[in-house]
Amino acid sequence: MSAAEAGGVFRRARGRTLDAFSSEKEREWKGPFYFIQGADPQFGLMKAWSTGDCDSGGDEWKQEIRLTEQAVQAISKLSPKPKFFVLCGDLVHAMPGTPWRKEQTEDLQRVLRTVDSEIPLVLVSGNHDVGNVPTPETIAEFQRTWGDDYFSFWVGGVLFLVLNSQFLYDASMCPALKQAQDQWLDQQLSIAGQRKCQHAIVFQHIPLFLQSIDEDDNYFNLTKLVRKEMADKFSRAGIKAVFSGHYHRNAGGTYQDLDMVVSSAIGCQLGKDTHGLRVVVVTAEKIVHRYYSLDELSEKGIEDDLMDLLKKK
Repeated sequence: MSAAEAGGVFRRARGRTLDAFSSEKEREWKGPFYFIQGADPQFGLMKAWSTGDCDSGGDEWKQEIRLTEQAVQAISKLSPKPKFFVLCGDLVHAMPGTPWRKEQTEDLQRVLRTVDSEIPLVLVSGNHDVGNVPTPETIAEFQRTWGDDYFSFWVGGVLFLVLNSQFLYDASMCPALKQAQDQWLDQQLSIAGQRKCQHAIVFQHIPLFLQSIDEDDNYFNLTKLVRKEMADKFSRAGIKAVFSGHYHRNAGGTYQDLDMVVSSAIGCQLGKDTHGLRVVVVTAEKIVHRYYSLDELSEKGIEDDLMDLLKKK
């Protein structure tokens, strides 16, 4: 089965929304719930990183398969079940048009098929998924394989926005596509800004910032000009949190009332964190999150204090 054929299983986002949820039924607050955030399974990076050849290496990904299988198994046995499982980009390491991309994609899809069928997948595009400088062709490939590259959906009165952060990084080869996302985002933020939702939350691959809105530009954040513009736009609309990956380490900070949450990878670690997942509990008043190693979540599950938040009406 080709990646494109297999990809039909994962095309949950179409028409800029997620068909796993009914937007009409999900627009009302029904009480606390939780979801799981992961990032950067990035099949192939661990071998490429170990050999120092991140541009053309990555011809093995057995470790990433094992780690992602562990993540899926841990998520699937949680009780109560999370509302969804979001993967914040860099699904595979091989860039568009490079060797091993088809094989890495098919192996990841095989593993993701084993997620409990009652837990919808939310898939975010990363730079390795659409290219550092995306083109109409690389965006179309992602859409064929995984679904829309940006979309929104409602769960329990909360509005979730999924963005293609490569448009914020370098849209020089696809300015019309960036403009379309910008216009769409303004429409979505107007809904949040009117406070017609309990909370509004953003998912994207590249963080706005790693620790501070004023930090220097680097590979792992958005430029000062872009991050400030986006953070102000999000803050005005009442966005509570932005969840991202890309850094392969845990990080984050706050700007005004906006929480920037950077989660480390399921796959290759570039710092001292462990392969893991983030548990995010949404209550009427706040959003509480905690990073778990895969071993912790597999062996012990979610801690009692987070579970207690789910019981409060």
